Amino acid sequence: MTAEPSDPAPFAWTRKHLLGLEELSREEITAILDTAEAFSEVSNRSRKKVPALQGRIVFNLFFENSTRTRTSFSLAAKRLSADVQDFSANVSSISKGETFIDTAKNIEAMGCDVMVVRHPTPGAPHLLSQHVQSSIINAGDGAHEHPTQGLLDLMTIRRAKGSFEGLTVALLGDIAHSRVARSNIWGLLKLGAKVILCGPPTLVPRSMERLGCEVAYHLDEILPRCDVVNVLRIQFERQQRGLFPSVGEYSQFYMMTRERVRKAKDDLLILAPGPINRGVELTPEVADGDHSAILDQVHNGLAVRMAVLYFLSGKNPDAE
Repeated sequence: MTAEPSDPAPFAWTRKHLLGLEELSREEITAILDTAEAFSEVSNRSRKKVPALQGRIVFNLFFENSTRTRTSFSLAAKRLSADVQDFSANVSSISKGETFIDTAKNIEAMGCDVMVVRHPTPGAPHLLSQHVQSSIINAGDGAHEHPTQGLLDLMTIRRAKGSFEGLTVALLGDIAHSRVARSNIWGLLKLGAKVILCGPPTLVPRSMERLGCEVAYHLDEILPRCDVVNVLRIQFERQQRGLFPSVGEYSQFYMMTRERVRKAKDDLLILAPGPINRGVELTPEVADGDHSAILDQVHNGLAVRMAVLYFLSGKNPDAE
């Protein structure tokens, strides 16, 4: 396994941006996962850096709070030897009235090659991609998509299960407001898995069956069929809207507990994109137990973001 793959994909990579998994083919998703596997070895070295993106400049443009994603992208870029600059909207000219597009154009004028963008408005990275020459990576846009989180979840599942064909994966919790759920849905279906969306009816719209998913409202009924359960965060900021009666009632019906794990398949894999609410979405013993791959997700996220940066940094002269 090499630190910098000489052939990142079995086909010519031509995309300039990563805006979502909905637009990617099965082959493109697999190419990213395969390249991430090659880069994952870098984290185990004593010298955790390769020169793949030496001379490239990566800007993190985050208009929402983030810990894991921002840190992971920064570290991924640095391990590829890129120059990295973080941007915070609350201390920028945006607070003085400058537009989102103008801010990005000014950053691009400084020589930026890649912009990693998180924004509360769905479609913001797509809009930006139409106005700048830099490559755009969507790091989460509202409730639309979070493609690198979806990719790292896919990598974690593939490492544990080997293949997606024949797998049943449940996405559990607040599906309605989850960009992570949408990226997972697109990726899992394209790779051949069956997807079940489970949670209270107010958080799991029946209309999502149109995407090719099963919708269920009773966790205990579907759990014995599941090979993987991805536990999504309950967004407490939404609770004031009365989306379910109480946190306690939600936990009674949908929290992953030791008792529920015992009733599931012996090799059940449990994921959680974080931040996790212990005692609400899953108990501490489940979060830290043998079935949990939460820390593996964090490790794999670094490799996935290295692979995405590698593909979108201009390394491929044929990129559109």
